[in-house]
Amino acid sequence: MTPLPANRLPSHLSAGSQERDVLLTLFDLGGQVASVVELNELLQKIPELIGRLIPFDAFAVYLLDDKHRDLRIAYGVGYPDATHYRPRITDGIVGRVVSTQETMLVDDIALEPSYVEVVPGMASTLAVPLVHKNKSIGALNVLSRSRDMYSERDAAILRQFAAHVAVALVNARLFEQQRLDTEAFETLAEIGRDVAALMDLDELLSRIAQLARRVVDYRTFGILLLHETTRELEMKVAVQFGDRVALPKVPLGEGLVGYSALHREPVMVPDVSKDPRYIKAVDDVRSELVVPMLLKDRCIGVFDLESPELDAFTKRDVEILTLLASQAAVAIENARLYEEGSQTEARLEKELRFARRVQAALLPTKLPKKLKGVDVDASFSAALELGGDFYDYLVPESQTLIVALGDVSGKGVPAALYSVFAGELVRGRTFRRRYVPERSSPAAVLMSINTILYERQLEEYYCTLCYAIFDLKRRSVTLANSGVPFPVRASGETCGLIEAPGVPLGSFPGMTYDEVTLPLTSGDVFVFCSDGVSEAMNRKNEEFGSGRLIDVVSKTRHLTAKEIVDSIVEAVEAHRAGFPPNDDTTVVALKITL
Repeated sequence: MTPLPANRLPSHLSAGSQERDVLLTLFDLGGQVASVVELNELLQKIPELIGRLIPFDAFAVYLLDDKHRDLRIAYGVGYPDATHYRPRITDGIVGRVVSTQETMLVDDIALEPSYVEVVPGMASTLAVPLVHKNKSIGALNVLSRSRDMYSERDAAILRQFAAHVAVALVNARLFEQQRLDTEAFETLAEIGRDVAALMDLDELLSRIAQLARRVVDYRTFGILLLHETTRELEMKVAVQFGDRVALPKVPLGEGLVGYSALHREPVMVPDVSKDPRYIKAVDDVRSELVVPMLLKDRCIGVFDLESPELDAFTKRDVEILTLLASQAAVAIENARLYEEGSQTEARLEKELRFARRVQAALLPTKLPKKLKGVDVDASFSAALELGGDFYDYLVPESQTLIVALGDVSGKGVPAALYSVFAGELVRGRTFRRRYVPERSSPAAVLMSINTILYERQLEEYYCTLCYAIFDLKRRSVTLANSGVPFPVRASGETCGLIEAPGVPLGSFPGMTYDEVTLPLTSGDVFVFCSDGVSEAMNRKNEEFGSGRLIDVVSKTRHLTAKEIVDSIVEAVEAHRAGFPPNDDTTVVALKITL
Protein backbone atom coordinates (compact mmCIF):
# COMPACT_ATOMS: atom_id res chain seq x y z
CA MET A 1 0.00 0.00 0.00
CA THR A 2 1.35 3.43 -0.95
CA PRO A 3 2.00 5.64 2.09
CA LEU A 4 0.11 8.94 2.04
CA PRO A 5 1.96 12.25 1.98
CA ALA A 6 0.27 13.01 5.32
CA ASN A 7 2.77 10.61 6.90
CA ARG A 8 5.45 13.22 6.29
CA LEU A 9 6.31 15.72 8.97
CA PRO A 10 3.92 18.76 9.26
CA SER A 11 4.94 21.58 6.95
CA HIS A 12 3.74 24.37 9.31
CA LEU A 13 6.51 23.62 11.78
CA SER A 14 9.58 25.83 11.83
CA ALA A 15 12.79 24.65 10.19
CA GLY A 16 14.38 24.02 13.60
CA SER A 17 11.33 22.10 14.81
CA GLN A 18 11.26 20.04 11.63
CA GLU A 19 14.90 19.12 11.93
CA ARG A 20 14.41 18.23 15.58
CA ASP A 21 11.40 16.10 14.72
CA VAL A 22 13.33 14.41 11.89
CA LEU A 23 16.16 13.53 14.25
CA LEU A 24 13.73 12.20 16.85
CA THR A 25 11.89 10.21 14.19
CA LEU A 26 15.15 8.77 12.82
CA PHE A 27 16.22 7.84 16.35
CA ASP A 28 12.88 6.12 16.95
CA LEU A 29 12.93 4.29 13.60
CA GLY A 30 16.55 3.23 14.11
CA GLY A 31 15.58 1.66 17.41
CA GLN A 32 12.64 -0.14 15.81
CA VAL A 33 14.84 -1.51 13.02
CA ALA A 34 17.52 -2.66 15.45
CA SER A 35 14.96 -4.54 17.54
CA VAL A 36 13.98 -6.90 14.70
CA VAL A 37 16.18 -10.00 14.35
CA GLU A 38 14.10 -12.08 11.92
CA LEU A 39 15.22 -11.25 8.37
CA ASN A 40 11.81 -11.54 6.69
CA GLU A 41 10.14 -9.52 9.44
CA LEU A 42 12.83 -6.85 9.10
CA LEU A 43 12.40 -6.61 5.32
CA GLN A 44 8.65 -6.13 5.71
CA LYS A 45 9.19 -3.51 8.42
CA ILE A 46 11.53 -1.29 6.38
CA PRO A 47 9.00 0.22 3.89
CA GLU A 48 6.51 0.78 6.69
CA LEU A 49 9.09 2.83 8.59
CA ILE A 50 10.38 4.68 5.52
CA GLY A 51 6.81 5.77 4.83
CA ARG A 52 6.97 7.86 8.00
CA LEU A 53 9.83 9.86 6.45
CA ILE A 54 9.43 9.91 2.68
CA PRO A 55 6.39 9.20 0.41
CA PHE A 56 6.75 6.64 -2.39
CA ASP A 57 4.72 4.77 -4.97
CA ALA A 58 7.17 1.87 -5.18
CA PHE A 59 9.96 0.70 -2.94
CA ALA A 60 12.57 -2.10 -2.96
CA VAL A 61 15.38 -3.46 -0.83
CA TYR A 62 18.18 -4.75 -3.07
CA LEU A 63 20.75 -7.11 -1.54
CA LEU A 64 24.14 -7.91 -3.02
CA ASP A 65 25.02 -11.53 -3.82
CA ASP A 66 28.77 -11.59 -3.19
CA LYS A 67 29.19 -14.94 -4.85
CA HIS A 68 27.67 -13.98 -8.21
CA ARG A 69 28.32 -10.23 -7.92
CA ASP A 70 24.75 -9.29 -8.77
CA LEU A 71 21.71 -7.90 -6.96
CA ARG A 72 18.35 -9.37 -6.04
CA ILE A 73 15.17 -7.74 -4.83
CA ALA A 74 14.84 -9.04 -1.28
CA TYR A 75 11.57 -7.18 -0.68
CA GLY A 76 9.46 -4.78 -2.69
CA VAL A 77 6.28 -2.68 -2.44
CA GLY A 78 4.42 -1.71 -5.60
CA TYR A 79 6.69 -3.93 -7.71
CA PRO A 80 5.49 -6.49 -10.24
CA ASP A 81 6.88 -10.01 -9.97
CA ALA A 82 10.56 -9.24 -10.46
CA THR A 83 12.15 -12.20 -8.72
CA HIS A 84 13.95 -13.01 -11.97
CA TYR A 85 15.48 -9.53 -12.15
CA ARG A 86 19.14 -9.88 -11.12
CA PRO A 87 21.05 -6.76 -12.23
CA ARG A 88 24.81 -6.71 -12.06
CA ILE A 89 26.46 -4.09 -9.89
CA THR A 90 27.37 -2.22 -13.06
CA ASP A 91 23.77 -2.08 -14.34
CA GLY A 92 21.25 0.71 -13.85
CA ILE A 93 20.91 3.28 -11.12
CA VAL A 94 20.82 0.75 -8.27
CA GLY A 95 23.88 -1.07 -9.58
CA ARG A 96 25.80 2.20 -9.79
CA VAL A 97 24.73 3.15 -6.23
CA VAL A 98 25.96 -0.19 -4.86
CA SER A 99 29.25 -0.14 -6.76
CA THR A 100 30.11 3.50 -5.97
CA GLN A 101 28.48 3.69 -2.52
CA GLU A 102 27.05 7.04 -3.56
CA THR A 103 23.44 8.26 -3.43
CA MET A 104 21.58 8.94 -6.70
CA LEU A 105 18.62 11.31 -6.91
CA VAL A 106 16.89 11.48 -10.31
CA ASP A 107 14.18 14.13 -10.76
CA ASP A 108 13.07 12.83 -14.17
CA ILE A 109 14.00 9.26 -14.99
CA ALA A 110 13.04 9.85 -18.64
CA LEU A 111 16.22 11.92 -18.90
CA GLU A 112 18.45 9.37 -17.16
CA PRO A 113 20.04 6.96 -19.71
CA SER A 114 21.17 4.45 -17.08
CA TYR A 115 17.66 3.97 -15.66
CA VAL A 116 16.25 0.44 -16.13
CA GLU A 117 12.47 0.27 -15.94
CA VAL A 118 11.28 -2.43 -13.54
CA VAL A 119 8.11 -0.71 -12.28
CA PRO A 120 6.06 0.90 -15.09
CA GLY A 121 4.83 4.50 -14.75
CA MET A 122 7.50 5.86 -12.45
CA ALA A 123 8.87 9.40 -12.97
CA SER A 124 11.47 10.06 -10.25
CA THR A 125 13.64 7.95 -7.98
CA LEU A 126 15.99 8.10 -5.03
CA ALA A 127 18.49 5.31 -4.32
CA VAL A 128 20.91 5.10 -1.38
CA PRO A 129 23.55 2.44 -0.69
CA LEU A 130 23.47 0.03 2.24
CA VAL A 131 27.00 0.04 3.61
CA HIS A 132 28.41 -1.92 6.56
CA LYS A 133 32.02 -1.48 7.61
CA ASN A 134 32.86 0.22 4.30
CA LYS A 135 31.42 -2.70 2.33
CA SER A 136 28.33 -2.47 0.11
CA ILE A 137 25.64 -4.99 0.97
CA GLY A 138 22.80 -3.56 -1.14
CA ALA A 139 20.63 -0.49 -1.64
CA LEU A 140 17.29 1.13 -0.78
CA ASN A 141 15.31 2.44 -3.77
CA VAL A 142 12.18 4.63 -3.61
CA LEU A 143 10.23 5.68 -6.71
CA SER A 144 7.39 8.10 -7.40
CA ARG A 145 4.96 8.66 -10.27
CA SER A 146 5.62 12.42 -9.93
CA ARG A 147 8.69 14.20 -11.24
CA ASP A 148 10.88 16.24 -8.89
CA MET A 149 9.47 14.34 -5.92
CA TYR A 150 12.62 14.02 -3.85
CA SER A 151 15.07 16.59 -2.51
CA GLU A 152 18.59 16.55 -1.18
CA ARG A 153 17.08 16.69 2.30
CA ASP A 154 15.13 13.51 1.52
CA ALA A 155 18.38 11.92 0.33
CA ALA A 156 20.14 12.87 3.57
CA ILE A 157 17.28 11.47 5.66
CA LEU A 158 17.20 8.21 3.68
CA ARG A 159 20.99 7.84 3.98
CA GLN A 160 20.75 8.14 7.76
CA PHE A 161 17.99 5.56 7.88
CA ALA A 162 19.94 3.27 5.53
CA ALA A 163 22.85 3.25 8.01
CA HIS A 164 20.52 1.77 10.64
CA VAL A 165 19.05 -0.67 8.12
CA ALA A 166 22.49 -1.92 7.03
CA VAL A 167 23.48 -2.82 10.60
CA ALA A 168 20.10 -4.44 11.22
CA LEU A 169 20.34 -6.50 7.99
CA VAL A 170 23.81 -7.78 8.88
CA ASN A 171 22.63 -8.73 12.37
CA ALA A 172 19.51 -10.40 10.97
CA ARG A 173 21.60 -12.36 8.48
CA LEU A 174 23.90 -13.50 11.29
CA PHE A 175 20.88 -14.50 13.36
CA GLU A 176 19.43 -16.34 10.35
CA GLN A 177 22.73 -18.12 9.73
CA GLN A 178 22.96 -19.16 13.37
CA ARG A 179 19.39 -20.43 13.23
CA LEU A 180 20.11 -22.37 10.05
CA ASP A 181 23.28 -23.81 11.57
CA THR A 182 21.40 -24.85 14.68
CA GLU A 183 18.68 -26.47 12.57
CA ALA A 184 21.34 -28.19 10.47
CA PHE A 185 23.07 -29.64 13.54
CA GLU A 186 19.74 -30.76 14.97
CA THR A 187 18.88 -32.36 11.63
CA LEU A 188 22.28 -34.07 11.55
CA ALA A 189 21.69 -35.45 15.04
CA GLU A 190 18.28 -36.73 13.94
CA ILE A 191 19.80 -38.26 10.81
CA GLY A 192 22.52 -39.86 12.93
CA ARG A 193 19.92 -41.51 15.14
CA ASP A 194 17.92 -42.59 12.09
CA VAL A 195 20.74 -44.22 10.13
CA ALA A 196 22.41 -45.71 13.22
CA ALA A 197 19.38 -47.98 13.68
CA LEU A 198 19.69 -49.46 10.15
CA MET A 199 21.84 -52.56 9.86
CA ASP A 200 21.04 -53.58 6.26
CA LEU A 201 23.76 -51.94 4.14
CA ASP A 202 21.69 -51.43 0.98
CA GLU A 203 18.77 -49.96 2.93
CA LEU A 204 21.18 -47.78 4.91
CA LEU A 205 22.85 -46.32 1.82
CA SER A 206 19.51 -45.55 0.17
CA ARG A 207 18.30 -43.89 3.35
CA ILE A 208 21.44 -41.75 3.58
CA ALA A 209 20.87 -40.53 0.01
CA GLN A 210 17.28 -39.56 0.88
CA LEU A 211 18.24 -37.80 4.13
CA ALA A 212 21.16 -35.89 2.60
CA ARG A 213 18.74 -33.60 0.74
CA ARG A 214 17.50 -32.31 4.11
CA VAL A 215 20.83 -30.59 4.75
CA VAL A 216 22.10 -29.74 1.25
CA ASP A 217 20.44 -29.39 -2.15
CA TYR A 218 21.74 -31.49 -5.03
CA ARG A 219 20.86 -32.53 -8.58
CA THR A 220 22.91 -35.75 -8.58
CA PHE A 221 24.05 -37.57 -5.44
CA GLY A 222 26.18 -40.69 -5.22
CA ILE A 223 27.70 -42.85 -2.49
CA LEU A 224 30.83 -44.70 -3.56
CA LEU A 225 32.46 -47.24 -1.24
CA LEU A 226 36.11 -48.22 -1.45
CA HIS A 227 36.72 -51.90 -2.19
CA GLU A 228 39.70 -52.87 -0.05
CA THR A 229 40.93 -55.58 -2.45
CA THR A 230 40.57 -53.95 -5.87
CA ARG A 231 41.24 -50.43 -4.50
CA GLU A 232 38.34 -49.18 -6.62
CA LEU A 233 35.46 -46.93 -5.66
CA GLU A 234 32.21 -48.74 -6.39
CA MET A 235 28.99 -46.77 -6.86
CA LYS A 236 26.51 -48.20 -4.38
CA VAL A 237 23.81 -45.51 -4.67
CA ALA A 238 23.40 -42.91 -7.41
CA VAL A 239 20.35 -40.64 -7.49
CA GLN A 240 19.49 -38.15 -10.22
CA PHE A 241 16.26 -36.19 -9.73
CA GLY A 242 15.05 -39.06 -7.54
CA ASP A 243 15.89 -41.79 -10.09
CA ARG A 244 18.64 -44.36 -9.68
CA VAL A 245 21.40 -44.36 -12.30
CA ALA A 246 24.34 -46.73 -12.82
CA LEU A 247 27.91 -45.45 -12.96
CA PRO A 248 31.22 -47.28 -13.51
CA LYS A 249 33.86 -48.13 -10.90
CA VAL A 250 36.57 -45.53 -10.34
CA PRO A 251 40.15 -46.52 -9.41
CA LEU A 252 41.52 -44.93 -6.26
CA GLY A 253 43.29 -41.69 -7.15
CA GLU A 254 41.49 -41.13 -10.46
CA GLY A 255 38.92 -38.41 -11.08
CA LEU A 256 37.61 -36.06 -8.43
CA VAL A 257 36.14 -38.91 -6.35
CA GLY A 258 39.34 -40.93 -6.51
CA TYR A 259 41.43 -37.90 -5.57
CA SER A 260 39.20 -37.15 -2.57
CA ALA A 261 39.36 -40.76 -1.33
CA LEU A 262 43.13 -41.05 -1.81
CA HIS A 263 43.95 -37.77 -0.07
CA ARG A 264 41.09 -38.07 2.48
CA GLU A 265 39.97 -34.48 1.93
CA PRO A 266 36.91 -32.73 0.41
CA VAL A 267 37.14 -31.51 -3.20
CA MET A 268 34.93 -28.60 -4.34
CA VAL A 269 35.16 -27.62 -8.02
CA PRO A 270 33.17 -24.52 -9.12
CA ASP A 271 33.66 -25.30 -12.83
CA VAL A 272 34.44 -28.92 -13.78
CA SER A 273 35.37 -27.93 -17.33
CA LYS A 274 38.47 -26.24 -15.92
CA ASP A 275 39.60 -29.20 -13.79
CA PRO A 276 41.58 -31.93 -15.60
CA ARG A 277 40.72 -34.47 -12.88
CA TYR A 278 37.03 -34.44 -13.81
CA ILE A 279 35.62 -37.62 -15.39
CA LYS A 280 32.32 -37.00 -17.21
CA ALA A 281 29.62 -39.45 -16.19
CA VAL A 282 26.44 -37.31 -16.30
CA ASP A 283 25.52 -34.76 -18.97
CA ASP A 284 25.41 -31.00 -18.25
CA VAL A 285 27.36 -31.15 -14.97
CA ARG A 286 28.96 -27.75 -14.26
CA SER A 287 30.16 -28.03 -10.64
CA GLU A 288 30.95 -30.92 -8.27
CA LEU A 289 31.55 -31.55 -4.58
CA VAL A 290 33.17 -34.72 -3.20
CA VAL A 291 33.38 -35.43 0.55
CA PRO A 292 35.24 -38.47 1.96
CA MET A 293 33.71 -40.76 4.59
CA LEU A 294 36.40 -41.24 7.22
CA LEU A 295 36.82 -43.62 10.12
CA LYS A 296 39.78 -42.18 12.00
CA ASP A 297 42.27 -41.61 9.19
CA ARG A 298 40.89 -44.39 6.98
CA CYS A 299 38.65 -43.53 4.02
CA ILE A 300 35.82 -46.01 3.42
CA GLY A 301 34.19 -44.14 0.54
CA VAL A 302 32.90 -40.75 -0.63
CA PHE A 303 29.80 -38.65 -1.15
CA ASP A 304 29.65 -37.25 -4.70
CA LEU A 305 27.35 -34.30 -5.49
CA GLU A 306 26.97 -32.70 -8.90
CA SER A 307 25.03 -29.67 -10.18
CA PRO A 308 24.21 -28.16 -13.59
CA GLU A 309 24.99 -24.70 -12.13
CA LEU A 310 28.43 -23.13 -11.88
CA ASP A 311 29.79 -22.69 -8.35
CA ALA A 312 26.73 -24.38 -6.87
CA PHE A 313 28.31 -25.51 -3.60
CA THR A 314 29.58 -23.52 -0.64
CA LYS A 315 32.02 -23.88 2.24
CA ARG A 316 29.03 -24.43 4.52
CA ASP A 317 27.95 -27.38 2.32
CA VAL A 318 31.40 -28.88 2.84
CA GLU A 319 31.18 -28.46 6.63
CA ILE A 320 27.68 -29.93 6.89
CA LEU A 321 28.40 -32.85 4.56
CA THR A 322 31.66 -33.63 6.37
CA LEU A 323 29.69 -34.12 9.58
CA LEU A 324 27.07 -36.19 7.75
CA ALA A 325 29.82 -38.27 6.13
CA SER A 326 31.29 -38.99 9.57
CA GLN A 327 27.91 -40.22 10.79
CA ALA A 328 27.41 -42.23 7.63
CA ALA A 329 30.85 -43.83 7.99
CA VAL A 330 30.00 -45.01 11.50
CA ALA A 331 26.60 -46.30 10.41
CA ILE A 332 28.05 -48.05 7.36
CA GLU A 333 30.76 -49.65 9.48
CA ASN A 334 28.15 -50.79 12.00
CA ALA A 335 26.01 -52.23 9.21
CA ARG A 336 28.99 -54.04 7.72
CA LEU A 337 29.96 -55.48 11.08
CA TYR A 338 26.40 -56.61 11.66
CA GLU A 339 26.19 -58.32 8.27
CA GLU A 340 29.53 -59.96 8.78
CA GLY A 341 28.45 -61.20 12.21
CA SER A 342 25.35 -62.88 10.80
CA GLN A 343 27.23 -65.31 8.56
CA THR A 344 27.98 -69.01 9.20
CA GLU A 345 29.96 -70.28 12.22
CA ALA A 346 33.12 -70.72 10.19
CA ARG A 347 32.82 -67.26 8.69
CA LEU A 348 31.89 -65.83 12.08
CA GLU A 349 35.23 -66.91 13.55
CA LYS A 350 37.07 -65.38 10.63
CA GLU A 351 35.10 -62.14 10.82
CA LEU A 352 35.55 -61.88 14.58
CA ARG A 353 39.31 -61.83 14.06
CA PHE A 354 38.86 -59.18 11.37
CA ALA A 355 36.55 -57.11 13.60
CA ARG A 356 39.12 -57.23 16.38
CA ARG A 357 41.71 -55.79 14.00
CA VAL A 358 39.22 -53.10 12.95
CA GLN A 359 38.58 -52.23 16.58
CA ALA A 360 42.29 -52.00 17.26
CA ALA A 361 42.74 -49.86 14.14
CA LEU A 362 40.05 -47.44 15.33
CA LEU A 363 41.92 -46.81 18.58
CA PRO A 364 44.47 -43.98 18.54
CA THR A 365 48.15 -44.88 18.39
CA LYS A 366 49.89 -41.57 18.99
CA LEU A 367 49.38 -37.85 19.40
CA PRO A 368 49.86 -35.37 16.56
CA LYS A 369 53.49 -34.23 16.46
CA LYS A 370 52.44 -30.57 16.71
CA LEU A 371 51.06 -31.06 20.24
CA LYS A 372 53.86 -30.31 22.70
CA GLY A 373 54.15 -30.55 26.46
CA VAL A 374 52.17 -33.73 27.03
CA ASP A 375 52.99 -37.46 26.96
CA VAL A 376 50.14 -39.97 26.48
CA ASP A 377 50.02 -43.75 26.23
CA ALA A 378 47.32 -46.41 26.51
CA SER A 379 46.69 -50.13 26.74
CA PHE A 380 43.58 -52.08 25.77
CA SER A 381 42.93 -55.78 26.31
CA ALA A 382 39.58 -57.45 25.57
CA ALA A 383 38.28 -60.20 27.85
CA LEU A 384 36.77 -62.01 24.83
CA GLU A 385 37.33 -61.77 21.07
CA LEU A 386 35.97 -58.23 21.05
CA GLY A 387 35.75 -55.70 23.84
CA GLY A 388 33.31 -53.07 24.95
CA ASP A 389 35.98 -50.66 26.18
CA PHE A 390 37.14 -47.76 24.03
CA TYR A 391 39.37 -44.75 24.46
CA ASP A 392 40.47 -41.79 22.39
CA TYR A 393 42.63 -38.72 22.56
CA LEU A 394 41.70 -35.97 20.14
CA VAL A 395 43.07 -32.55 19.22
CA PRO A 396 40.09 -30.45 17.97
CA GLU A 397 41.92 -27.15 18.50
CA SER A 398 45.44 -25.89 18.99
CA GLN A 399 46.74 -26.50 22.53
CA THR A 400 43.63 -28.52 23.41
CA LEU A 401 43.69 -32.27 24.07
CA ILE A 402 40.58 -34.38 24.68
CA VAL A 403 41.03 -37.68 26.53
CA ALA A 404 38.01 -40.01 26.64
CA LEU A 405 37.70 -43.49 28.12
CA GLY A 406 34.48 -45.48 27.86
CA ASP A 407 33.16 -48.88 28.88
CA VAL A 408 30.06 -50.48 27.35
CA SER A 409 28.16 -53.02 29.40
CA GLY A 410 28.59 -56.59 28.23
CA LYS A 411 31.25 -58.12 26.03
CA GLY A 412 31.73 -59.55 22.55
CA VAL A 413 30.23 -58.40 19.26
CA PRO A 414 27.22 -56.41 20.60
CA ALA A 415 29.38 -54.46 23.02
CA ALA A 416 31.97 -53.82 20.30
CA LEU A 417 29.32 -52.48 17.91
CA TYR A 418 27.92 -50.31 20.65
CA SER A 419 31.39 -49.06 21.59
CA VAL A 420 32.22 -48.15 17.98
CA PHE A 421 29.01 -46.15 17.82
CA ALA A 422 29.66 -44.50 21.19
CA GLY A 423 33.28 -43.80 20.25
CA GLU A 424 32.27 -42.05 17.05
CA LEU A 425 29.67 -40.04 18.96
CA VAL A 426 32.53 -38.83 21.14
CA ARG A 427 34.53 -37.85 18.05
CA GLY A 428 31.58 -36.11 16.40
CA ARG A 429 30.76 -34.05 19.47
CA THR A 430 34.43 -33.25 20.03
CA PHE A 431 35.13 -31.91 16.56
CA ARG A 432 31.97 -29.78 16.46
CA ARG A 433 33.63 -27.59 19.14
CA ARG A 434 34.70 -25.22 16.37
CA TYR A 435 31.07 -24.72 15.34
CA VAL A 436 29.12 -24.92 18.63
CA PRO A 437 31.63 -24.40 21.49
CA GLU A 438 28.83 -23.66 23.95
CA ARG A 439 27.63 -27.28 23.59
CA SER A 440 31.07 -28.88 23.84
CA SER A 441 31.94 -28.78 27.55
CA PRO A 442 32.52 -32.21 29.18
CA ALA A 443 29.14 -32.13 30.91
CA ALA A 444 27.35 -31.06 27.69
CA VAL A 445 29.04 -33.84 25.69
CA LEU A 446 27.91 -36.48 28.21
CA MET A 447 24.36 -35.09 28.21
CA SER A 448 24.21 -35.16 24.40
CA ILE A 449 25.55 -38.72 24.13
CA ASN A 450 23.22 -39.88 26.93
CA THR A 451 20.21 -38.56 24.98
CA ILE A 452 21.22 -40.36 21.77
CA LEU A 453 22.05 -43.68 23.47
CA TYR A 454 18.80 -43.60 25.45
CA GLU A 455 16.79 -42.99 22.28
CA ARG A 456 18.40 -46.10 20.76
CA GLN A 457 16.19 -48.00 23.27
CA LEU A 458 18.72 -50.75 23.91
CA GLU A 459 17.72 -51.15 27.53
CA GLU A 460 20.11 -54.02 28.23
CA TYR A 461 23.09 -51.89 27.24
CA TYR A 462 24.56 -48.74 28.69
CA CYS A 463 27.88 -46.93 28.52
CA THR A 464 30.11 -45.31 31.13
CA LEU A 465 32.40 -42.54 29.93
CA CYS A 466 34.98 -40.18 31.38
CA TYR A 467 35.58 -37.11 29.17
CA ALA A 468 38.43 -34.70 29.98
CA ILE A 469 39.53 -31.48 28.25
CA PHE A 470 43.18 -30.57 28.80
CA ASP A 471 43.69 -26.87 28.02
CA LEU A 472 47.47 -26.70 27.67
CA LYS A 473 47.39 -22.96 27.03
CA ARG A 474 45.41 -22.06 30.17
CA ARG A 475 47.04 -24.92 32.12
CA SER A 476 43.85 -26.54 33.34
CA VAL A 477 41.89 -29.77 32.95
CA THR A 478 38.10 -30.06 33.12
CA LEU A 479 36.42 -33.47 33.22
CA ALA A 480 33.03 -35.07 33.66
CA ASN A 481 32.32 -38.71 34.47
CA SER A 482 29.37 -41.04 33.95
CA GLY A 483 30.37 -44.12 35.93
CA VAL A 484 33.98 -44.89 34.94
CA PRO A 485 36.17 -45.62 38.02
CA PHE A 486 37.53 -42.35 39.41
CA PRO A 487 40.72 -41.22 37.61
CA VAL A 488 43.99 -40.98 39.55
CA ARG A 489 45.94 -37.70 39.74
CA ALA A 490 49.51 -37.31 40.92
CA SER A 491 50.49 -33.66 41.45
CA GLY A 492 53.21 -32.27 43.65
CA GLU A 493 53.56 -34.55 46.66
CA THR A 494 49.98 -35.88 46.48
CA CYS A 495 48.48 -38.82 44.64
CA GLY A 496 44.80 -39.72 44.87
CA LEU A 497 41.45 -40.13 43.18
CA ILE A 498 39.55 -37.37 41.36
CA GLU A 499 36.08 -37.91 42.73
CA ALA A 500 33.64 -37.36 39.87
CA PRO A 501 30.50 -39.52 40.09
CA GLY A 502 27.84 -39.79 37.42
CA VAL A 503 25.03 -41.98 36.03
CA PRO A 504 25.91 -44.30 33.07
CA LEU A 505 24.92 -43.09 29.60
CA GLY A 506 21.80 -44.47 27.95
CA SER A 507 20.11 -45.55 31.18
CA PHE A 508 17.85 -42.59 31.91
CA PRO A 509 16.70 -39.56 29.89
CA GLY A 510 17.49 -35.96 30.79
CA MET A 511 20.49 -36.66 33.03
CA THR A 512 22.92 -33.87 33.96
CA TYR A 513 26.57 -34.24 34.91
CA ASP A 514 28.96 -32.32 37.15
CA GLU A 515 32.38 -31.05 36.09
CA VAL A 516 35.68 -30.93 37.96
CA THR A 517 38.35 -28.38 36.99
CA LEU A 518 41.96 -28.69 38.19
CA PRO A 519 45.15 -26.75 37.44
CA LEU A 520 48.00 -28.31 35.44
CA THR A 521 51.63 -28.16 36.47
CA SER A 522 54.72 -29.75 34.98
CA GLY A 523 55.09 -33.35 36.11
CA ASP A 524 51.37 -33.91 36.79
CA VAL A 525 50.18 -37.44 35.96
CA PHE A 526 46.60 -38.47 35.19
CA VAL A 527 45.54 -42.12 34.87
CA PHE A 528 42.16 -43.25 33.49
CA CYS A 529 41.15 -46.93 33.83
CA SER A 530 38.11 -49.05 33.06
CA ASP A 531 36.70 -51.24 35.84
CA GLY A 532 38.63 -54.18 34.39
CA VAL A 533 41.60 -52.78 36.37
CA SER A 534 40.05 -52.01 39.76
CA GLU A 535 37.81 -55.12 39.67
CA ALA A 536 40.51 -57.55 38.50
CA MET A 537 40.13 -60.67 40.65
CA ASN A 538 42.58 -63.33 41.85
CA ARG A 539 41.79 -66.87 42.95
CA LYS A 540 41.10 -65.62 46.48
CA ASN A 541 38.31 -63.37 45.12
CA GLU A 542 40.32 -60.27 46.02
CA GLU A 543 39.93 -57.20 43.80
CA PHE A 544 42.92 -55.19 42.65
CA GLY A 545 41.17 -52.05 43.95
CA SER A 546 41.90 -48.34 43.76
CA GLY A 547 44.43 -48.47 46.61
CA ARG A 548 46.83 -50.68 44.68
CA LEU A 549 46.34 -48.51 41.58
CA ILE A 550 47.21 -45.32 43.50
CA ASP A 551 50.29 -47.04 44.92
CA VAL A 552 51.55 -48.02 41.45
CA VAL A 553 50.97 -44.50 40.06
CA SER A 554 52.69 -42.90 43.06
CA LYS A 555 55.80 -45.09 42.61
CA THR A 556 56.02 -44.62 38.80
CA ARG A 557 55.00 -40.96 38.44
CA HIS A 558 58.53 -39.95 37.43
CA LEU A 559 58.50 -42.39 34.47
CA THR A 560 57.12 -41.88 30.95
CA ALA A 561 53.42 -42.40 30.17
CA LYS A 562 54.19 -45.73 28.46
CA GLU A 563 56.19 -46.95 31.43
CA ILE A 564 53.38 -45.96 33.80
CA VAL A 565 50.83 -47.85 31.69
CA ASP A 566 53.08 -50.91 31.46
CA SER A 567 53.62 -50.85 35.23
CA ILE A 568 49.85 -50.79 35.89
CA VAL A 569 49.21 -53.64 33.43
CA GLU A 570 52.01 -55.72 34.97
CA ALA A 571 50.70 -55.09 38.50
CA VAL A 572 47.19 -56.20 37.48
CA GLU A 573 48.58 -59.35 35.82
CA ALA A 574 50.65 -60.12 38.90
CA HIS A 575 47.58 -59.68 41.11
CA ARG A 576 45.51 -62.05 38.97
CA ALA A 577 48.36 -64.58 38.97
CA GLY A 578 46.95 -66.53 36.04
CA PHE A 579 43.28 -66.07 36.97
CA PRO A 580 41.38 -65.22 33.74
CA PRO A 581 40.18 -61.62 33.30
CA ASN A 582 36.53 -61.01 34.11
CA ASP A 583 36.28 -57.79 32.07
CA ASP A 584 37.99 -55.72 29.39
CA THR A 585 41.04 -53.86 30.67
CA THR A 586 41.88 -50.36 29.46
CA VAL A 587 44.47 -47.94 30.87
CA VAL A 588 45.28 -44.42 29.63
CA ALA A 589 48.09 -42.39 31.24
CA LEU A 590 48.83 -38.73 30.57
CA LYS A 591 51.81 -36.78 31.85
CA ILE A 592 52.37 -33.01 31.63
CA THR A 593 56.00 -32.57 30.52
CA LEU A 594 56.29 -28.76 30.25
